[in-house]
Amino acid sequence: MEFKVTQEYIELNKLLKLVKWVGTGGHAKIVIQEGEVLRNGTPELRVRAKLKPGDVIEFEGKTVKLIG
Repeated sequence: MEFKVTQEYIELNKLLKLVKWVGTGGHAKIVIQEGEVLRNGTPELRVRAKLKPGDVIEFEGKTVKLIG
């Protein structure tokens, strides 16, 4: 899946909600802090990490690539 970033960046917790991988911000915070979300193959533990085009996010076997 691809996700178009329309601004300079998007925060990780917001991305997870927009692609409907989590239902709430609270759920996003939990799965991020538990190391379940990968950014470019590495666990991303910052809830509001600033994602930019080129980043690849993985969660529960699903992948999204950010494009500009």
